[in-house]
Amino acid sequence: MKAYIFPGQGAQFSGMGKELYENEIAKELFEKANEIIGFRISDIMFSGTDEELKETKVTQPAIFLHSVILAKTLGADFQPDMVAGHSLGEFSALVAANALSFEDGLRLVIARANAMQKACELQPSTMAAILGLADEVVEKICEEIDEVVVAANYNCPGQIVISGSIEGVDIACQKLTEAGAKRALKLNVGGAFHSPLMEPARVELQEAIENVTVLSPVCPIYQNVDPVPNTDPAKIKANLITQLTGAVKWTQTLERMIADGASEFVEVGPGNVLQGLVKKVNRAFPTSSATITAKV
Repeated sequence: MKAYIFPGQGAQFSGMGKELYENEIAKELFEKANEIIGFRISDIMFSGTDEELKETKVTQPAIFLHSVILAKTLGADFQPDMVAGHSLGEFSALVAANALSFEDGLRLVIARANAMQKACELQPSTMAAILGLADEVVEKICEEIDEVVVAANYNCPGQIVISGSIEGVDIACQKLTEAGAKRALKLNVGGAFHSPLMEPARVELQEAIENVTVLSPVCPIYQNVDPVPNTDPAKIKANLITQLTGAVKWTQTLERMIADGASEFVEVGPGNVLQGLVKKVNRAFPTSSATITAKV
């Protein structure tokens, strides 16, 4: 069974998606996106600087567009048995699997980016990568701290990202290092994603998600907050709403996909970070990057 996985924020790079533009389907979708967004995001993706790509209004839509347009241009080659996306990538996965329209998916991603930016501005907050500790140890230490700090991304065994207030993350990093973490590295991010501090963003995005049409995807999707096979539109919506304040259970997602019969993983979008995480969960499974085999 073929599992398609879609990357999240941080996978962007200058020149992303440029090779797709020669494809007629891709060109049409990029132009439609430029119209919806109100500026030529395709120009920034193809030839913008790293700084321009880091702008909130650009980063999330750019990664979404690269992933979704690549999936759409694969045509008959795109035959997923299961899909999943890391954080932002969940929206890409839903559009690729025909649960969301391209236009609705893009509008939700724009709304998500704006809502997250506002939440970041309300309270200074951050995230940190913790390497070399068991999940339970990280969870227990975070729970004991009298500040907002939680396990936010379960990326692979021995790699968790924590998220919370600046003070909470600083205290946690110190305590986790004392507990034996190989590294406790603060990340260069704008805020505490996938933590309770994203509650204002969750409330803002909830209305947009509730007002959008979600159909049953062409195959099961394994969502970040509830990594089990799901095709129920109501459940998909509920999980999307919870995602901003809930943890990204990526390790659990990959383990469940493997248990359910995944035999290979194809990453759709910029970069190959997710393929690396698959190998850290189980080296036995082949991974690859999706590529267009022919121009249309």
